[in-house]
Amino acid sequence: MKLSTRGRYGTRAMLDVALHCSQGPVRLKDIAQRQEVSKKYLEHLISRLETAGLLTSIRGASGGMTLARPASEIKLSEILQALEGPIDLVGCVDNADWCSRSSSCATRDIWMEMGQLLNDFLESITLEDLCRQQREKEEEALAMYYI
Repeated sequence: MKLSTRGRYGTRAMLDVALHCSQGPVRLKDIAQRQEVSKKYLEHLISRLETAGLLTSIRGASGGMTLARPASEIKLSEILQALEGPIDLVGCVDNADWCSRSSSCATRDIWMEMGQLLNDFLESITLEDLCRQQREKEEEALAMYYI
């Protein structure tokens, strides 16, 4: 099971905006450069994040992207759902009609429990948590550089 580039790059873009928006709107080209993602692909991801109400774009010469809500109120689950869609491990989890064996299948119970654990985990992490973790990693890297 892997996240697509949409999920990975889009999450990094959200983190980038959260880390830099205190200085004003964050330009798409700056995000693309820092995250090493093509601007064109990033536009597609940003559009999904805007539609989900996670980002707001500001037009004009000093425009760019800002968070639609405080980072402490944006959950990782929301970001991934906006980019990847519903996080269903197997089609039968949310739709028992998907498989004729659903009602008598022990593995379906496992997939349901696993999906719930994953969802609970993603719900427990906010964008603010990711920002804190990123800053800690940058501080550690800087400390290693000066040793």
